[in-house]
Amino acid sequence: MDFGSINWLAVIVCVVVAIVSGFIWYHPKVFFPAWWAGIGKTGDTGNPNPIIYVFTIIAAFVEAVSVAFMLNVMGSSTLGAGLGAGFMLWLGFVAPTNLVNKLFAGHGFKVWAIEAGNHLLNFLIFGAILGAWR
Repeated sequence: MDFGSINWLAVIVCVVVAIVSGFIWYHPKVFFPAWWAGIGKTGDTGNPNPIIYVFTIIAAFVEAVSVAFMLNVMGSSTLGAGLGAGFMLWLGFVAPTNLVNKLFAGHGFKVWAIEAGNHLLNFLIFGAILGAWR
């Protein structure tokens, strides 16, 4: 793994975009109410533990670096290649793993679609940014 081949500024932009897209995706006027009900929660959400946000940022960083490595291995540096890589990483690893977890947890396809949809959006954006920004 060649860490020198990674555009670190693009990775940081990916992390910021993931936080913003997650804020919008799970906004109370978008998917949050359906997701909250789908995981069996009711009432007030309270104040989540701040460590959740730290791990969310770390996870987005690891995902963006992984997409960057994949693009480097592919030798690709185009928007289209980035979108394709992001989609295939999501399709091959995120979507099926998340689906199994949601089904065994009893959350069903609706919760899976909401969560996996957010991950798909992020992986596509990561791929687009990292593929085009060389």
